[in-house]
Amino acid sequence: MASNPFVTAFELIASGNPELIQIMGLSLRVTLSAVLIGCLIGLPLGAVLALTRFPGRAGVIVLFNALMGLPPVVAGLLIYLLLSRSGPMGDYALLFTPAAMIMAQGILILPIVVSLTRSVVEDLWIEYEEQLRSLGTSRIRSVPTLLWDGRISLLTGVLAGFGRASAEVGAVLIVGGNIAGHTRTMTTAITLETSRGNLGMAVALGTILLLITLTLNGAAYGITQWSGGGGR
Repeated sequence: MASNPFVTAFELIASGNPELIQIMGLSLRVTLSAVLIGCLIGLPLGAVLALTRFPGRAGVIVLFNALMGLPPVVAGLLIYLLLSRSGPMGDYALLFTPAAMIMAQGILILPIVVSLTRSVVEDLWIEYEEQLRSLGTSRIRSVPTLLWDGRISLLTGVLAGFGRASAEVGAVLIVGGNIAGHTRTMTTAITLETSRGNLGMAVALGTILLLITLTLNGAAYGITQWSGGGGR
C-alpha cells in the first residue's frame, strides 16, 4: 500500500531532510538576491520616473506596466540567449548557475517594483509638493524622503515581486537546468518530483513554499497595522 504523501511530507520536514533543506536554502538565496537587486534598481528608478519629465516618458511607463505581465519563459529565454556561448556574456560561463537564475527572477521583479514605486511616489509628490518646495527641496532631492514616507505601500510591491519570483518555474528551469544540488529550486523540484511520483517530497516542498509566503504576507500585514494602516 502506497504511503500517504502528507504523512511522508511531515516526516521529511520534521526530520530536517538534507535534500529538502538544501533545495529550500538555494531557493531562498536566489529569490531574496533577486528581490534585493530589483529593489536597489527599481525603487530609485521608479521614483525618478515619477518625478521627472522627459520626451518618451509615457512610453517608458507603458513599457514597464506591460513588462509586469512578461511571461516567465520569455524572461528565461532572454537570459539564456544573453548567457549562452554565442551570447554577449557567454565568456562568463554563468548559464546553469544560481547567478543566471537570479538574473531571470530579477527581470520579473524589476517592472513590478518600478511601476508600483512610480505610482506611490507620484501620489506622495502631489500631496507634499508645496511643503517640500517651501523647504527648498527639488524633485530629485525629494526621492529619499518620499521613498521613506511610502515605505509601507512599497512593501506591497516588494512582496508581490517576491511572490512572483518564488513561484516561478519556467525561467529558472531554462537558465538553471534543474541540476540536483546546484540549481534545483523548490518550484522546479516540485515539478520534477511530481512527475516522478514522489509526492511526499513534492508536498513537503509545496508546504514550505506556502508557509514562507504566508509568513511574509502576515508580517507585511502586521507592519501595516502597527504603522496605522492606510496606504503608508
